[in-house]
Amino acid sequence: MTVQTERPPSGPVDVAKTTPGGPRGPRPATGKRAGTFVPYLLLLPACAATVLLLGWPLLKDVLLSFQNLNMAQLIQHVTEWNGVENYKQVLTGEDFWRVTLRSILFTAVNVVLIMVAGTLIGLLLARLGKRMRLTLMMGLVLAWAMPVVAASTVYQWLFAQRFGVVNWVLDKLGWHSMADYSWTSSQMSTFFVVTLLIVWMSIPFVAINLYAATTTIPSELYEAASLDGAGVWKSFTTVTMPFLRPFLYATTFLEVIWVFKAFVQVFTINGGGPDRLTEILPVYAYIEGVGNQHYGMGAAIAVLTILILLGLTAYYLRIVLKQEEDEL
Repeated sequence: MTVQTERPPSGPVDVAKTTPGGPRGPRPATGKRAGTFVPYLLLLPACAATVLLLGWPLLKDVLLSFQNLNMAQLIQHVTEWNGVENYKQVLTGEDFWRVTLRSILFTAVNVVLIMVAGTLIGLLLARLGKRMRLTLMMGLVLAWAMPVVAASTVYQWLFAQRFGVVNWVLDKLGWHSMADYSWTSSQMSTFFVVTLLIVWMSIPFVAINLYAATTTIPSELYEAASLDGAGVWKSFTTVTMPFLRPFLYATTFLEVIWVFKAFVQVFTINGGGPDRLTEILPVYAYIEGVGNQHYGMGAAIAVLTILILLGLTAYYLRIVLKQEEDEL
């Protein structure tokens, strides 16, 4: 019985095709493995700068919060560890919780005003002509680019008691009782000036971001909505808002962080006064730490401020993610 086997191919055999990796054999995987580390090497300088500029000061602040440190100990280079005593004093006192509640309310009011005004101006930019849009954007950029200390000084001049422009204008308009009014003499009036300053400096960021977001909306969607009989409000809710919602979430998140740590504006206007009634957590930490020379106490307040801010942002991100899941 004859068994037939497969006939070998006739003619010369191409070794380059039959051999894995070509005529030189299989390619080594060393080059491929080295390529996987390239992204991490590119990120290394940024990570090193972050650790050096943020991580190390944060670690020093945490270590300082567990020390009893005043001016005499600082001069003598004496380190006195007191455990969680600083945190215990802060958390058991009424001042910290009062300032925390004030900081949260202050942040909420400012963020709402910033987002509403910034969104309206951003939508206005999308509807203006080219020249008017350019003029308004130049004004927004100039307001945004002004240094915080310079802007705070300008607002101090505007709301000065004797020679302030605001009091002079109000007096000329008929409110003669405002001719010599002190805007920093009460808690609410001081917060009004600070809020006006923060909102004025924050609106450009929101407005420009929202205007940039509107440029990504295809015009065909508005045409389709108009063919379906949708009016201005219906087009806004069904076309504009779905595109703007991610930008609104991200911008609100950034504004919460920025307003919550608004130290310069509050401290420059009135130093947290009158009678420390306008202190928010960053100002409270500075006054307790540097002003009263309780550096360990101030460091503990700063650490707690960071934890509260992380908690607020985590809660906000949880709400955003839940809303996105519901939309899906």
